[in-house]
Amino acid sequence: MAENAVPVRPVDTILDFYRQEVLTVEEGKHFVKSDLVPTPKPEAIQTVYMRMLNLLFRFKAECHFMVPPLQDIQHPEYQEGVTSIISVYARMTQFLPMCLVYDFALSNLLAPKKQKTLFILSAIMNFLQFRKLRMNVLLEKQAKIRASLEMEQTYTKEVQEAETNIAKLSTIPPEQQAEASQLEAEISELNAFFKTEYEEVNRINHRNDELKLKIAEKRQKLAQVKMDVNDIKEDITKLKSQIVESPEELKLQVEKKKEDVKNIKSSIEQMNAFVVELQNSVQRVTHTDLDTQQMYSLLQELEVSMNDRKNVYDEHLHLTTQEEKKQKVLKNLYKEVEQLKRSLGLKLDKETKQNIRRQKEKEEKEQHIKNVLGQCKDVHQKREEKAAQIKEISGKSQQLKVQIQSLKVSCRKQTDAAQAMYDTVSAAMDELDDRIEMRILSLKEETIKMRANFPY
Repeated sequence: MAENAVPVRPVDTILDFYRQEVLTVEEGKHFVKSDLVPTPKPEAIQTVYMRMLNLLFRFKAECHFMVPPLQDIQHPEYQEGVTSIISVYARMTQFLPMCLVYDFALSNLLAPKKQKTLFILSAIMNFLQFRKLRMNVLLEKQAKIRASLEMEQTYTKEVQEAETNIAKLSTIPPEQQAEASQLEAEISELNAFFKTEYEEVNRINHRNDELKLKIAEKRQKLAQVKMDVNDIKEDITKLKSQIVESPEELKLQVEKKKEDVKNIKSSIEQMNAFVVELQNSVQRVTHTDLDTQQMYSLLQELEVSMNDRKNVYDEHLHLTTQEEKKQKVLKNLYKEVEQLKRSLGLKLDKETKQNIRRQKEKEEKEQHIKNVLGQCKDVHQKREEKAAQIKEISGKSQQLKVQIQSLKVSCRKQTDAAQAMYDTVSAAMDELDDRIEMRILSLKEETIKMRANFPY
């Protein structure tokens, strides 16, 4: 899980990141690859951790070297070199669980190893990159909140301007109220008059339609009469050609035809009189058409004025709808702003509480620092005395070291001489042992010979 959550980065990327993001310019120049590989240097890693703690928690590097004056501790000046390491260790054990590192030990500061230090540095690098991303997201949200507040202000201004415009359009000035009331009365009278005129015009048009139908019927009848006359003329011509035997019958037929002609003439005269009447009615209709055209022009003018009024009313409605929409948007924005204000209030409360705590801690630290500085003077005096004693002891220890080295040299010489003597003695003893063995063998042989010469 640790390998999957915290991938170990290469050494070059770790160096570049800590040079650019954590260390200062001078420290970044001195931070080299040899400080990490093959054996990490404790001083360089301790400075990296201190700068990282200063970057995250504003805990300065000078604060790690301050010794708390305790009554139970004897000679606290001897612990000044250890306090920085212990302080860094305590802060790192509190911080590294955030980076998914749970096995940080004191040996990682005093005698760090390559793989462990690279793992810890890559975990801190991962945490810092994540922190940077979240800071960018938070800054974007703050920018959006500011933009929404600005939009809210602009919307409120536009709504106020729209309300003023609506008030101006809806309210008639007192100078023109009398004229407006007169115009409304005249418009109502004209509307009533136009209604009556429209009714009369519709009646006249209905009459004209009826007259046109009657004229069409009469014209059809005239056409039929003309056709009958033509047929009669043709019959007369045929009869004239056929007149041979009975003139009396022809006379009767002629008289009948004459009577028919008289009847036709009388009907034609009636039709002419009716046509004259129709022409008079048509002239009257033309006069009424002119009157209706004049009235129509007046109606068009009134329609234009009414359309203008409708346009103004439509604009008023459009503005009201826009105002309602903007009010809805404003309500939503107000809700969002209230939520943001609540969140900001909570954040501000937390920040105020944290500031109060920090202020108290600062005051306590300042009081503590004052007490420490008051005691530091005595400590420095004692430290100087102890330093003088340490110098004396160091001088004596150097003398003892010189004596010990000289004794070691003499001991080495004596051991070499004794070794040489031992080697010579051991060689001589080996030779004696060989001679003794040879002598014993020779004595055994002699005894065997003597036993052979002297039997029992």
